[in-house]
Amino acid sequence: MSNIDLTPLYRTMVGFDRMANMIDQAARLDGSQGYPPYNIERVDDNAFSIEIAVAGFTEDDLDIETKEGLLTVAGKKAETEDGNGRNFLHRGIAQRSFIRRFQLADHVIVTGAALDHGVLRIDLIRELPEEKKARKIEIGASAQTEPKLIGKKKASDAA
Repeated sequence: MSNIDLTPLYRTMVGFDRMANMIDQAARLDGSQGYPPYNIERVDDNAFSIEIAVAGFTEDDLDIETKEGLLTVAGKKAETEDGNGRNFLHRGIAQRSFIRRFQLADHVIVTGAALDHGVLRIDLIRELPEEKKARKIEIGASAQTEPKLIGKKKASDAA
């Protein structure tokens, strides 16, 4: 992947430098990494899941961690497991160690993980704080019905 120059973003978009940094970081983290393959699914408006193909790995071989908005999934096979004395003619199921990182949006948290038939599923949900949620504003009388005049008399008081 070629480097992307994000300088124009920094010059023209005020306050979006964090987003540009995340794009730059994602480009560096992912690189040409293709193992293990994964899917990201939007389950509904505020729920997502990540499925990672981890054939040959057990729950003890996998480590899932979140820190500062970064989800890290690592798989590590024991060095001594070299086919358990089996004589492979072809070994196409990769079981090498890996690290996959996913940048999470603000307020997205991991709610659980499950390993089933060689697929690790990580469930995520976006939990917006009350102050960030949309709220309906009723139209009606304002709390301030008449502007206050400082140092001037109203026209009705002058007469």
